[in-house]
Amino acid sequence: MKKMESAPVTTAAMAEELERYFDRLWPICRSITGPGYRESLDIISEIMPTERLRFPSGSKVFDWTVPPEWEARDAFIIDPSGRKHAAFKENNLHLVGYSVPFKGRLTLDELRPHLHSAPELPEAIPYRTSYYEKQWGFCLSHAELKNLPEGDYEVFIDTALQPGQVEVGEAVLPGETDAEVLFSTYLCHPSMANNELSGPLVMTFLYRLLAAIPRRRYTYRFAVMPETIGAVCYLSARGQHFKEHLSAGYQVTCVGDAGDFTFKLSRRGDTLADRAARIVLRDLGPHKIVPFDPYVGSDERQYCSPGFNFPVGSLMRTGYLGYEGYHTSLDNKNFISFEALCGSIEAYRKIAAAIEANYNWTNTVQYCEPQLGSRGLYTSIGGQTAVEDRGRAMMWMLNLADGSRDLLTVAEQSLQPIETLASVAEDLAEAGLLRRRS
Repeated sequence: MKKMESAPVTTAAMAEELERYFDRLWPICRSITGPGYRESLDIISEIMPTERLRFPSGSKVFDWTVPPEWEARDAFIIDPSGRKHAAFKENNLHLVGYSVPFKGRLTLDELRPHLHSAPELPEAIPYRTSYYEKQWGFCLSHAELKNLPEGDYEVFIDTALQPGQVEVGEAVLPGETDAEVLFSTYLCHPSMANNELSGPLVMTFLYRLLAAIPRRRYTYRFAVMPETIGAVCYLSARGQHFKEHLSAGYQVTCVGDAGDFTFKLSRRGDTLADRAARIVLRDLGPHKIVPFDPYVGSDERQYCSPGFNFPVGSLMRTGYLGYEGYHTSLDNKNFISFEALCGSIEAYRKIAAAIEANYNWTNTVQYCEPQLGSRGLYTSIGGQTAVEDRGRAMMWMLNLADGSRDLLTVAEQSLQPIETLASVAEDLAEAGLLRRRS
């Protein structure tokens, strides 16, 4: 699509760069607030410069209250033989997120209510949090938990809860209109690959591709935030703006594994965001379309809440509970593929291109087919597959361009690739055979 062309980037070079950023971000202990989140956002901002929206602890945002800021420095337990378990500095998943400080000696029976495992995945460390209730706890593999010896344990948790803020990073690429397309992701899980770092990495590299385009029809807004509370805060600041300007939006998450694409529809199910994703995925190959679900999901639940009901869906690969190891230490670098991340970036780029190209066209020759050969649009030599495919798309475009259908509708009815339709529409317009309506 001519308006959305960008500088070519080889998959190998992009995959290598994605891996370098992944390796820098992986060891950082992130949460919904605190220094780990800010450090991670600073790294992301090297590619996608962000303005920071800040929401102070204790402030009300809709039905929520912004929590205090949390910082974790160290944590572990020591068994009666002197062996250390659940050491935070070895794996930051060992500490329950937002654990309050604690130091003391407990029997194993007293300690057990504070220990969490995943019996169905006995070698995995689960991910657990307690953002809004003051608790402390540790996560460890079920195999290790079963073998803890009886006796007294030393427990040490060095954390701090203090006034701070929730922060949202935002970047905007202005377009020729003030109609907006939103890409949103979260950055608040410690040491998880698909369900954490895949989203920010894909969105950041997508930003760079779209920023390289000299002319954009739409304005593109990119937002990085802590999940749930970040989206609630963000909508308290941008909700009214989106009511006036948002044309389509996507929650970017779980895009790092090698599975087929999955698209979760918006609450409305038939928005520009839904239609563009459907057509692009159809052209890309095997995929799944799943309905909106207010229980299982990410921040599309906030964007699609009744008062907003925004046109926001979510393009994923294997989403949420669909893969073994979700919310555990098994969601690590070995689970994802940097080539798959490149494919996810390209899929989102194609969706943006489809939205950009989605004009209504009217055929200027209403009676019978126009003479294409005299305009250099038709070849008399048959048997050339690529030429014939383009010619077929051209004839469909001319036939369906009656002013009542946008390009996505033409793509849906004709079963022709939307990239080809967009390209031939531009050629036909240059030849005076199509007129753009909107």
